[in-house]
Amino acid sequence: MIAVLIAGAVGMLVSLAGTRALISFFQRLGKGQPILGAEDHGPAHQMAKQGTPTMGGIAILLAGFIGWLVAHVRDGLPFSDQAAIIWLTVFVLATVGFLDDYLKVKRQHNRGIFWKKKGWITFGITAVLMFILASTTGVAQTISFTRALSPGWELSGPLFIVWTAVMVWSTTNAVNVTDGLDGLAAGSALFGFLAFTIIAYWAFRNPRIYDIVNPLDLAVLSAALAGACGGFLWWNAAPAQIFMGDVGALGLGAALGTLAVTTNTHLMLLIICGINVIEAGSVAVQMGVFKASGRKKRLFKMSPIHHHFELSGWPETTVIIRFWIISGICVASAVAIFIADFTNQVSR
Repeated sequence: MIAVLIAGAVGMLVSLAGTRALISFFQRLGKGQPILGAEDHGPAHQMAKQGTPTMGGIAILLAGFIGWLVAHVRDGLPFSDQAAIIWLTVFVLATVGFLDDYLKVKRQHNRGIFWKKKGWITFGITAVLMFILASTTGVAQTISFTRALSPGWELSGPLFIVWTAVMVWSTTNAVNVTDGLDGLAAGSALFGFLAFTIIAYWAFRNPRIYDIVNPLDLAVLSAALAGACGGFLWWNAAPAQIFMGDVGALGLGAALGTLAVTTNTHLMLLIICGINVIEAGSVAVQMGVFKASGRKKRLFKMSPIHHHFELSGWPETTVIIRFWIISGICVASAVAIFIADFTNQVSR
C-alpha cells in the first residue's frame, strides 16, 4: 500500500509542477490550440478558448511514469512485463497524438494530417502492441468481466489480439472525444484510474481468486496516473490554462484500455469508462441519424453530447460537474460489482 501511495503522491506533485512549466513554455512560443469555427461545423461557442496552450498530456504521462518509477525504490516491488508493455502502449500512442497536436498548432487548424487516417494508424499500432502483450506475458486470453474466469470465454490468439486491440483503440478514441470541456477528460480519467488501483490492489491481496501477473505493479501504475491527472486538473480546471491535447487523450485512453486487459476486467471497462462510452456513443448516434435522414436531421444540437447541453443553456462548469458525477457513479458501480463478485467467491 505504501508504494501505491508514493506513486500517487509523486505523480501528483510532478504533474502539478510540470504542467505549470509547460504552460510557461507554450506561452513563450505564442501559439496554442486552434478551434474549429462555424464554417467547419465546429463548436464556435468555444472560440474564446483559441490560443490556449495545449499538449499538457506530456506532463500527465511523464509525471505518471516518474511516480511509477519512484515507487519501485522500495524493496519488494519488482518491475513487471505487463506494466512495461502498458507504458510502451501509452507512449507509442501518445507520440501519434503529439504529432497530430504539433501539426494542428503549426498550421493553426484543428485537423492535423492524421485527421482521416489516424483511426487506422492507431488501430494498426494497437494491434501490434496487443500481440506483444499476449505473446510475452501471462495475460489471460479470455473475455472477462470481474476476473479471468468470469465469464471466462476463451479466445484463440488472433481473436484475442483483435478483441483487445478494439478495446484499447475504442477507449483512446472515447477519451479523445470526451476531451472537449475544461477538466472533463482528466477528471473522468482520474476516477477510472482510481477504480483500477482498487481492482489491482484487491487482486494483489487475494491471489487465489484473481489470475493476474504482479497486480501490485499495476496498482502502482494506475495510482501514479491518477495522481498525475489530479495535478494536471489544478491547471486544467475551468477556465483551463492548458489543454491535454491528443497526446494526453490517446495516452490516457491507452492506459485505461490496457489496464482493463491486464486486470481481466474487459467488459467492466464499459462501466468504468461509462461517461466516455456516452460521449463516443452520442457521436455515433448523431452520425447515424444524420446519414439515415439524408443528411438533413440531427438528434443533438451538436455532438459530442457535452456540446448539446452547452447549446441548451447549461453553463460549461455545470456540464463538467454533472458529467463528473455521472463518471463517479459509473466507477462506484463498477467497484461495487467487483467487490460483490469477490464476496460471492469467498462465501462459496
